[in-house]
Amino acid sequence: MRKTRQGFFVALAAVLLSAPASAYIGPGAGFAAAGSVLVLLGTFLLAFVIVLAWPLKALVRLFTYRGKTKPKVKRMIVVGLDGFDPGLAKRFSEEGLMPNFKALEEEGFFSPLQTSYPSISPVAWSSYATGVDASRHNIYDFLTRDPCSYFPILSSTDIRSMPKTLNLGLAKIPFGQKTIYKLLQKSQPFWKLLGAQGVWSSIIRVPITFPPQKFKNGTLLAGMCVPDLQGTQGSFSFYSTKKRSGNHTGGQQYVVRYKDDAVHSNLTGPPGKDEHAMKCPFSVHFDSATKQARIEVGTESATVGVKEYTPWMVIPFDGVTGIARFYIQEWDGQDVGIYVTPININPDSPAMPISHPFVYSIYLAKMMGPYATLGLAEDTWALNERVVDEEAFLKQSWLIFEERKKMLWDVIEKTKKGFVTVVFDTTDRISHMFYRYLEPDHPANEGKDTEKHKHVIRDLYAKMDDFLAEIRAKIGDDKETCLMVLSDHGFCSFQRGVNMNTWLKEEGYLVLKEGHETSGDWFAQVDWEKTKAFTLGLTGIFINRKGREAKGIVEEGPELRALCKEIKDKLEKLVDPKSGNPVIKEAFLTRELQSGPYRDLAPEILLGYHKGFRHSWDCATGSVAAQMYSDNTKSWSGDHCVDPRLVPGVFWCNRMVNTETPSILDIAPTALDLFGVKIPGYMQGQPLFGPRKGADQPDKSTGSERELVASEKAAS
Repeated sequence: MRKTRQGFFVALAAVLLSAPASAYIGPGAGFAAAGSVLVLLGTFLLAFVIVLAWPLKALVRLFTYRGKTKPKVKRMIVVGLDGFDPGLAKRFSEEGLMPNFKALEEEGFFSPLQTSYPSISPVAWSSYATGVDASRHNIYDFLTRDPCSYFPILSSTDIRSMPKTLNLGLAKIPFGQKTIYKLLQKSQPFWKLLGAQGVWSSIIRVPITFPPQKFKNGTLLAGMCVPDLQGTQGSFSFYSTKKRSGNHTGGQQYVVRYKDDAVHSNLTGPPGKDEHAMKCPFSVHFDSATKQARIEVGTESATVGVKEYTPWMVIPFDGVTGIARFYIQEWDGQDVGIYVTPININPDSPAMPISHPFVYSIYLAKMMGPYATLGLAEDTWALNERVVDEEAFLKQSWLIFEERKKMLWDVIEKTKKGFVTVVFDTTDRISHMFYRYLEPDHPANEGKDTEKHKHVIRDLYAKMDDFLAEIRAKIGDDKETCLMVLSDHGFCSFQRGVNMNTWLKEEGYLVLKEGHETSGDWFAQVDWEKTKAFTLGLTGIFINRKGREAKGIVEEGPELRALCKEIKDKLEKLVDPKSGNPVIKEAFLTRELQSGPYRDLAPEILLGYHKGFRHSWDCATGSVAAQMYSDNTKSWSGDHCVDPRLVPGVFWCNRMVNTETPSILDIAPTALDLFGVKIPGYMQGQPLFGPRKGADQPDKSTGSERELVASEKAAS
């Protein structure tokens, strides 16, 4: 642990060298920069106290926690490979491409891992962290609706700017803004329970850890839902001499002039004091002789060739900085295409907390250089929009993977005792964007390459096998380290989109205002006083309930139950008119599936699609389309928002476990058990080592969930 604390000396220097960040970031972002001289001073003092108080704290810890726990292991390491699929792993293992995973299986254990209901990353990783299902941790999707307005909100995070006031009794004096960060995930992560008992944890990029929660005895770098500097979940920029037609999603596209072998333009940043977006000028100078381009922004410059990324470059705005990479997608002497990643929060001078403690992100930046901080760092929308090609996306994904790997090596080295977890997103993002190569008839293949990258997913699994060999070499022959490699869910094809709002309209459950046959995003033309059901996001159908939604019309009780059953029965009979295939494997009634206190805020019906189907892109944004079914032609061609029995995760361990059907709910109680910490009674999972509950002590997870994953494993 000494090396971990020594790293804060580096962080201390980093704080002294960091510029204050005082700009307001919003309003769409809803957050203000954590900055100003006072914040900088506070951060300095925090680092100063951490460093100078270490000897005293070590002595206090020695006596405070001595004998408090009786660990069964010295260290537990969990490597998360988001989206790693057991079916593909088995296939590639049988082809001889994964000998190291095969060896790990023979030494210990391998099985599919029961995923969450719904089978989507924010839900599954929340269950990983808390040991409870969605009805107990309150995360059912990326998006949910504000029941007061029906507008979309992030399901995991509430970040807003509030005016500061000095209350004098007779009057309130305003003086600036304060920012409120609130994590909407309920329950508590198991590393907080470990820390309370003196067990150290190093948590790197686990999804739904933003804003970072404070806990004793550990460090954390936040993952999924960390915004970019504009306050979005990832807005790229694309500068081209060609005007692009059609609607664009997920980025900002600009037409530029190519004159005198150069392009001059501006990067768009967060709103400034006047609430208008700040701008940062940049220029790109092209050299025909060397076939290279020199990018200049702020005080930095970088020279790259065509189809080559720059290093991370600092993007300065008034009072705050971000980081971005530039990529020359096209240059033929006349036309140019310049892609710029979303402007990430600068980890060396963070505009808002992205780690615990605050200085930890700075420490990592000083140790390994700048790195991606955006929650969804791999830019899938740039490839969906075809402003970059598959080659550019792969290069970006592997750059981020290498950054994450350095972080893993750092925490393995510095955490000799305690818990370590690092989640890698590259496996998930590549699977989403390259799944079409596994299916020659996939509609997303039309007009795109089907040969050059047809082995990308195969090579991805082989590369993860090499990565496992590196991990095991770092651990060495340490028999007191428990190693697990797991994923939150698996993968399947996404060929057909289903606009469930259109179906609800056709069935009379959703009503549009008079004179409208369709509706735009976010329920633009929905008549709420006549609507009984609607859907938003990717996972389920909400009932417009009295007493919950602002204009709810469905009564709690028999009317609600009858309506849910009626919709469920109809959904399970749906057939795709194009193929004749059934669409819904099972529609789950949330109240029957789960029993936690937050199920009442959830969609009443969770949709278990068959493989090949998913909510359509326009349905996810609350629109009502003219057609219910559509071919998915985007590069995002694989998915997992289907019946969870069809997309279990993976689970390898270097030790034999006590069940053939492990669940993602089991990881939290297992970690507590291995370190001798009492497992809270509310946790639904079970420890994977030692005696397991018998028939006289039924599992507290819903009976159907264990039964479902067992039947799916038997079928596979």
